[in-house]
Amino acid sequence: MTTRKTNRLSALQRLARGLLLGTAAALSLAGAASAAGELNVFNWGEYINPEVLKAFEAETGIKVNLSTYSSNEEMLAKVQGGTTGYDIVFPSVWMQDIMAKLDLLEKTDINRYEGFKNIDPAFLRAKSDPQGEYCLPYAWGTVGIVYNKKVLGKDITGWNDLLATVKEKGLKIGLLDDMREVISVGLILNGKDVNTTDPNDLTQAAETVIAMKPVVSAFSYDTRPMVMAGELAAAHAFVGAMIDVFANPDLEGYVIPEEGATMYQEDICVLKTSPNKDNARKFLEFYTKPEIVALNIAQQTNGTANVPARTMTPPQIAESKEINPPEDVMKRLQIFSDLGQAVRLYDRTWTKIKTAE
Repeated sequence: MTTRKTNRLSALQRLARGLLLGTAAALSLAGAASAAGELNVFNWGEYINPEVLKAFEAETGIKVNLSTYSSNEEMLAKVQGGTTGYDIVFPSVWMQDIMAKLDLLEKTDINRYEGFKNIDPAFLRAKSDPQGEYCLPYAWGTVGIVYNKKVLGKDITGWNDLLATVKEKGLKIGLLDDMREVISVGLILNGKDVNTTDPNDLTQAAETVIAMKPVVSAFSYDTRPMVMAGELAAAHAFVGAMIDVFANPDLEGYVIPEEGATMYQEDICVLKTSPNKDNARKFLEFYTKPEIVALNIAQQTNGTANVPARTMTPPQIAESKEINPPEDVMKRLQIFSDLGQAVRLYDRTWTKIKTAE
């Protein structure tokens, strides 16, 4: 899932950031160094606008140290392995539930903070934290298809449309090198739940994906540049691909498949082992500010649970149905949950898909 987190700044993002930097500058002038010490942030690679961290430092006087990881599993392994010093992490909601079971998360009572009123309750998705007593919703997005309009010669509506077009024209596509996302394509195309534990559903999903393999050039997180260059007609992609679309609207498009799609959401959580819990809580409070969330979104092109922030982002983002899908599209989105021991069924299904000729 690395590529979702490694969005590159396009000309649009640099412009949007410039428009919003005044916010950070104002905070720098208004915010006295009311606190001291450090905050050790452990996040996905490039999954936060550096200007947000600078604004936090300016307002609080707290020095931020940023470390990164490339997957939920890597983050959990380091936290469980005794790596010390991290204060806050950004798990996907299903990983947050796992970490809650392992008693790794600190109760912050962020839901009692005044700024929490800005959070859309629909994004309190963690089963272990339905009231938001532990973690703060951070960012969310969809997993769809980024495509080259000139290579395909058309806009597409979803997987079936894409597959029919590339087969007819002898073109190639890319799929993510991600077990659950790829299996979910097969499940969704067969009308199944992406969290199913039924072996028959998984067998059917595997057969569907394997049937796609003749037009699949690669399983990779790094296919976006290949789509832009025309080497691939389209690729399975996270909504961060909207950066490319905004920069090249005549060349590229991004679609949430009409058949349905997955969505992701990460939350900001404080670790029980955090050496700087007070500073960590300050960051959660800071990130309830709409202007700060908007500053982040302008560079990240993710969706947000912070309702006022949605109207403060650049028009291309605020008005984008890909980043902020309408209600009828939201109903077609599914989010992963913790599979427990059933993850072994998915492991076997993934091996079957990857090794099939």
